[in-house]
Amino acid sequence: MLLPLYQVDAFTDQVFAGNPAAVCPLTEWLPADMMQAIAAENNLAETAFFVPRGGNEYDLRWFTPAVEVELCGHATLASAHVLLRHLNFKGEEIVFHSKSGPLRVRQANGRLTLDFPSRPPKPLVEHPEGLLDGLGATPVAILAGPDLVAVFNTEEEVRAIQPNQLHLAKVEYRAVIVTAPGSNGVDFVSRFFGPRVGVPEDPVTGSAHTTLIPYWAERLGKTELYARQVSPRGGDLWCELRGDRVLISGHAVTYLKGEIELNH
Repeated sequence: MLLPLYQVDAFTDQVFAGNPAAVCPLTEWLPADMMQAIAAENNLAETAFFVPRGGNEYDLRWFTPAVEVELCGHATLASAHVLLRHLNFKGEEIVFHSKSGPLRVRQANGRLTLDFPSRPPKPLVEHPEGLLDGLGATPVAILAGPDLVAVFNTEEEVRAIQPNQLHLAKVEYRAVIVTAPGSNGVDFVSRFFGPRVGVPEDPVTGSAHTTLIPYWAERLGKTELYARQVSPRGGDLWCELRGDRVLISGHAVTYLKGEIELNH
């Protein structure tokens, strides 16, 4: 059996930057353990699989090297890029059906825009076990959403963090996000550490921004935000809070096209 495989760098307009995702278009679902094995073999933060429903609608699933996840931004962006760039999709909007509900993607101004649910965080009083030892730094605030969010005063503090993954793996959330106000026209910066899901540091994390956007929109008093994830690869996100939804826009570029050969 031969399966098409694309590797796409998301939230960047040049290869070797942004967040790489593998994308496998399917005609029907493979067994879950097979998709998990493919994701582990790809050894990227996410591998996305999608199956057409008809028209502009697709079913979409995402796997890290270790687990299936309920929401992934950069691999959704990458999947839309594959449909538009390589599979001759001609509609105005792509609708992906996922474990997080319908996710819509549009193309405008040279960027792809994700329409995702807003997931505002709530303040935490106590430091969860493993957090301070994991970060080697003390945040000024801690928030809880699907991920734990540690807020710092400056971009320099966020960039300087050298995470201890063994300690961060003790934090009982999907991942730990560190964030701070940005500089030079950037509203806020972030990094994302997810050792519990097999992703020590994710280069650019769309799903994290479903929590970061409502937090920073309220704090900065604005609904349109420009964000940068300051991982070693780095990436840029144009963000908007729109009620109970967030819009996350970015570029994507193809790095690789190939085939997976499965012998049974």
